[in-house]
Amino acid sequence: MNTNQLSKRLEMVASFVPQDTILADIGSDHAYLPCYLMNKGRILRAIAGEVVAGPFDAAVRNVSSNGLADAIEVRLANGLQAIEDTDCVETVTIAGMGGTLIASILEAGKDRLTHVQRIIAQPNLHALAVRQWAAENGFYIMDEEILQEDGKIYEVLVLERGKAEYSNTDLLVGPVLRNKQSEVFQAKWQRELIEWDRVMTALDQAAQTEEIRKKKAALQDKYELVRKVLTV
Repeated sequence: MNTNQLSKRLEMVASFVPQDTILADIGSDHAYLPCYLMNKGRILRAIAGEVVAGPFDAAVRNVSSNGLADAIEVRLANGLQAIEDTDCVETVTIAGMGGTLIASILEAGKDRLTHVQRIIAQPNLHALAVRQWAAENGFYIMDEEILQEDGKIYEVLVLERGKAEYSNTDLLVGPVLRNKQSEVFQAKWQRELIEWDRVMTALDQAAQTEEIRKKKAALQDKYELVRKVLTV
């Protein structure tokens, strides 16, 4: 992967970035995504935010080697603290981390989202946390995609300003993904059902404490929700 050739998951993220937007890429690592989008003429300018010194330095080098230092500013900052109100950022991308971490970053820095109209999140797991954050903070799920790369399954969530009501099933599997019912979607949740079935069998064999009973009941609820989605 480089600034001219992204991974499949980052290509998917890039495909949802609006034309001529002002972008903030949070956890930008090597700044591959903003450099790629700038080289393609897709964005006006960008902030590349990185909290770790090594990836920050790599991002600075990549931006400089692409001759994009005037258009992409790399900032060493924690999460959305990389964004200033005067940046007028319209689109935020956060990719390559867990959904719980993405949700915590959005929550901690939501005061920095003043001008933001679209958030594109690519959680490596637990996308539920991102959907819950969106539903609670004035964003709706405009689109979703799911893809497989190098044996791993990734989801991409596109959030925009607005409100929508979501069921527990929507939040768990994705309101858009459940309608698309792609092969990757089916494979992901079939795999989850097998794993949950294994865990519930193990719980059956454990001492039936109140905690064990609650865990099994919660898992059984999720199992039934997903099973119904897959049999529609």
